[in-house]
Amino acid sequence: MEQIPTSTINRSIEIPLRIFGIWPGLPYISFCRLFWTTTLVAVQSFQYRYLVTYLYTVDFSDLMDGLSATLSFSQFFSKLIIFWLKQRTFVKILAMMAMDWKKMSSDDFSTRVTISKAILSHNFANFVFGTYSIAITLYCASIFMSNLEATDISTRTLILKMDFPFNSDTRFVYGLVLVIQFFCTVLYGSAAVMLNALLIVLVLHLAGQLEILGKWLSDIISKDNEYRLSVKTIRKIIEKHQNIIIFSKNIENLYSDIALILFMSDTLIICCIGFLLVRSIGKPDSATILMKSLGFYAAMNSEVFMFCFAGEYLSAKSRAIGDAAYNSQWYQCRFQDSRIILFLIMRSQNQLTITIGKFMDLSFERFLNIMKASASYVSVMLAMY
Repeated sequence: MEQIPTSTINRSIEIPLRIFGIWPGLPYISFCRLFWTTTLVAVQSFQYRYLVTYLYTVDFSDLMDGLSATLSFSQFFSKLIIFWLKQRTFVKILAMMAMDWKKMSSDDFSTRVTISKAILSHNFANFVFGTYSIAITLYCASIFMSNLEATDISTRTLILKMDFPFNSDTRFVYGLVLVIQFFCTVLYGSAAVMLNALLIVLVLHLAGQLEILGKWLSDIISKDNEYRLSVKTIRKIIEKHQNIIIFSKNIENLYSDIALILFMSDTLIICCIGFLLVRSIGKPDSATILMKSLGFYAAMNSEVFMFCFAGEYLSAKSRAIGDAAYNSQWYQCRFQDSRIILFLIMRSQNQLTITIGKFMDLSFERFLNIMKASASYVSVMLAMY
């Protein structure tokens, strides 16, 4: 029998948040942030040093490979910094989620919806974690397979393309660097996808609260209560709607800048990986390149899709609140009561959404635009190469 969840955020998301100093109330949070900042700065310096050093000498495909991995690490570092700077916003979100769970016991429908959204969130987080783990494993395994065929250690490649200020051609140093890179890739990749999955989990929880409010609006006005609204009922509806708006604004505040960075970087990353995949066709090592890049390419596309889905889903659910209020029998109520419902309908016309840096809304249309732009850039690069 499946265990009933007691929180919308499960352990697969909470553990990476704790490891990287995002989860509130940790006693070692300052040390944790200092450690990861130092580690990521060192990793990024070696990665960008490689790009600068071999900009004109290395093969263009290798350069695109190194650039895509470097940009993905820069993107993850930016996400961490934003979460650290907006710790208070994240704490508010967690506190509001805990309050929603505390209040759900008074209503059978709210209990059912909240638990169902939590189960869906847990299943989604576990699925995404497993899928991305497979992609990361394939990415690293392709490097190990290619190194098995190399006879000279100087020709062996690393998981992450870096240029070190020391000699890394010796067997011991190369093995040590390879192991460190493997753990860094696994840790950073897992944490990055969990930060993305967290957005979907928050939106699913908010969608559940919107469904509860819609149910209240559908049931409060009926013939049984003589088309009258009590002060207690009106206050409950207004407070619920206001909490939903505040929760949505907190998500927007937390993820708006992240979405801007993600869309700028992912367009370039998808373009670079797409170029590698097209160029690998017909090459002797095409199987290794496909094994390495195809999962990475799918992961980047799914990352963009998750953000766009979150924005589209939230907008659709917020529109449903206005529809539920409008479809209720508000016109049968007293003037004082119907005016309150009309105000709620007017307020619902301002859709809840998540923006890309306050410039544009996240939607499926944005996802299609990213795909079209990436394909166009790949075509230009192939024509120039």
